[in-house]
This record gives sequence, structure tokens and C-alpha cells, in this order.
Amino acid sequence: MKIRGSGVRYYVLAVLVAGYTLNAFDRSILSLLLEPIRMEFGASDTQLGLLSGLAFAAFYSLLSIPVAALADRWNRRNLLLIALLIWTLMTAMCGLAGSFMVLVLARAGVRIGEPGGNPTSHSLIADYFPAPGRATALGIYALGAPAGAMLAGLFGGWGAEHLGWRSTLLMAAAPGLLLAPLLLLTVAEPRRPPPANAAQVAFVPPLGVVLGNFWSQRSFRHLCIACALHSLAMYSASSFNPAYLTRMHGWSGSHVGQLIALMGITGLIGTFLGGFITDRLGARGETRWQLWIPGIATFAVIPVQLFCYLGAGSAMFAAFMASSLLSFVFFGPAYATVQSLATSRTRAVAAATMLFSKAMIGMGLGPLLVGVTSDLLAPIAGMGSLRLALLLVPVFNLWAGVHFFVAARYFRAELSGVGATGTVGMSGSSEPVPSPAR
Repeated sequence: MKIRGSGVRYYVLAVLVAGYTLNAFDRSILSLLLEPIRMEFGASDTQLGLLSGLAFAAFYSLLSIPVAALADRWNRRNLLLIALLIWTLMTAMCGLAGSFMVLVLARAGVRIGEPGGNPTSHSLIADYFPAPGRATALGIYALGAPAGAMLAGLFGGWGAEHLGWRSTLLMAAAPGLLLAPLLLLTVAEPRRPPPANAAQVAFVPPLGVVLGNFWSQRSFRHLCIACALHSLAMYSASSFNPAYLTRMHGWSGSHVGQLIALMGITGLIGTFLGGFITDRLGARGETRWQLWIPGIATFAVIPVQLFCYLGAGSAMFAAFMASSLLSFVFFGPAYATVQSLATSRTRAVAAATMLFSKAMIGMGLGPLLVGVTSDLLAPIAGMGSLRLALLLVPVFNLWAGVHFFVAARYFRAELSGVGATGTVGMSGSSEPVPSPAR
């Protein structure tokens, strides 16, 4: 039986958060297992960067926009269910890999399922929640990323030390099999809201037209670039932080896992605050806070990250937690900005376009660049090569912060133009809350 009534939007949001948490858990746990994987297969840092980055992002980047276009036309609940089952089963396959190449292919398979996750969930949330509260709702949804990282830290660090990396991955796949029937039996596909005005196109526009309209907006372009660079820093750090702490500071797997879990908690705080503060400041009439808030947080994290890789002791411990808080602020505001520039029938494609840049550039190239840089510096710096390579992280964030503020320069004017024409823009705060489709 489907859940119905006035609380349906919050129940659906809770289920979507749970799905995103498992998504992030399956994605993040590998970073806790890179050192035992390296020792078993004799892999280099470049190979580890390929495993945790490019191999994982390639399939997502290829499939994200076509799958999102399907989500704008088909039942989003069913698409999310299929995606959940695929990434869950492929996570289990990673634990059964008999060689490094098979592990790379299985890891890429995890990403095959994920294009149906985030864009589809963003589209559902944007239809359930009106524009004035959308940044908060998407910020709550984005809590799944640090929550998943926190769980990965707790379980992955302990599992690496006590279970071995294979058993850890097999057990990590189990929760997805429990969530799948809950999603199927209790969540209904909502009716899509009607156009906010007569000028809006009621049918689904061709994919090429949608992408062309989005890319013609300078605020959208610069936001995609900013998110890609921010993710370049974020995924580079999250992939190699455990290995860095183990090699340079002699931390055990459990000790690293505890830090990652605490970083997940501060990430939860940062994610919620990003959406909450943006909605509160935006209520005063200044829409550019959706881009100023992530820009400010991105600049603020730079000195903190420098201390993460140049400091030591308890202060370094605190710096890692502060870095997580500031790094996660951008999720809610950035996702809300993208949805503001889309109609109900183009929301999944809008989210997928931004997530494509995050995945291909951020997740795909970030860990690989750090891994290659570490291997190149190894003959000179020895064990310290990874520390030097990770100093690329604050550089990427400096670049990202600039683009957040450039996007803000154009956002208000382009948002007003979109609202007037209705061709690509937000459907407005007057959207009705959709009821579940029967």
C-alpha cells in the first residue's frame, strides 16, 4: 500500500535520503579499503586513482543525461528502484573480484546504477516541494552524502581492520536489498504539476533543445564549472585522505574510520546549514544567496585544507572536520539553483547536466590527478609525495569559488528572464504540491 496524505512529501523525502545515503555509502567505502587493496594487488597510486575516480565516473558520465531524459518522461520511482538494485548488486561484485582489472570493471558497474539516483530524486523533490522551501528540502536530501560517508567511515575502517576488504564490500551491499521493497511498496510516483503559466510548453521538449537552452545561460554554465572544480577537490580529498593518514601519520584503519565518521557528522551540519541559511536569506528577496553561500564557503575552506595537509596533531584532526563542514555547504544551494532554472519536465536533465560535470571532471579526474602527481613526485619526495599531491585540493577550491561568484553575477537577471518566458526557467513558488499518481 502506498503512503498518502499531507505528510507524503516528507515521507518520500525520508526514503530518498535513505537511498542517497546508501548510494554515498557504497561509493565512499572503497576509499577506506584502498590500502589493503593496494597491498593485495600491488597497485600504484595512479591505479588507485583510476579505481576510485575515472573508472567510477565514466559510466555515470555516459549514462547520466540519457537516463535523466528518461526520468523526465517515465515513472521516476521505478527508475530509482532499478538504479538502487544495480548499484547494490555491483557493490557485492566488487567484493568478489579476483583481479584488479575485474575490480575496476565491477566498480564501474556500481556507477551504472547511479545515473538513475540523484537526477531522479532531485526531480521528485522539486515536484513535491515549492520553490521557497526547495533549497532546504534539497539540502536535507543532500544529507545523504555525508551520512553515507560517515557510515562508510565507521564500517569501512572497522571492516578493513577486522573483516578484510572483500567481506566488508559484500556486507555493504546488504542494506540496498532491504530498501528496495520499501521503495516499491510505499512510495508513489507523483503527478507532475501543470505549467505555471500559459507560455510554458506543456510537452517534453527534445533533449537537444533542453541542453541548448540550459547551456545558453551563463549562470548555469558557471555553476556547472564551479561544481565540477569543487568536486575535483572534494573527491580527490575523500579518495586519498585515508591513505594519507595511514602513510604519513601511521593511523590504523579504525582510527581513520573514526575521523571519517566525525567528518560525516560535520558534513551533515554543513549540508543542512547550506540549504537552511540560503532559504532564510533568499526569503528577503535576494536570489543570489543561492550562489553566494557556496562561494563564501568554498573560499573559507582553502586555509583549512592547507592545514589538513601541512599540520599535525589534534589541530589537524579539527581541521579535517571543519573542512568537511565547509565543503558540504554547497549541496543544497547549488541543487536548488539548478532546479530554479528548470521546468517539471526538464528537471532531471538539469540535475544530470550539473551532476555530469561533477562526476566526469570532479570524481573522474580528481583522484586520478592526485594519484598521478603522487607517483611523479615519489622519486623526489618519497613517502611525502601524497601529501604534496593533496595540496592540489585547495587550489581547485580557489578556482571553484571564483566561478560561484561569476555565476551569481548573471543568475538574477537570467532567472527573471526565464520566469517571464517560461521556456527553461523555474515554474515558480505558485506550483501546487503534486499528489501521488495512482
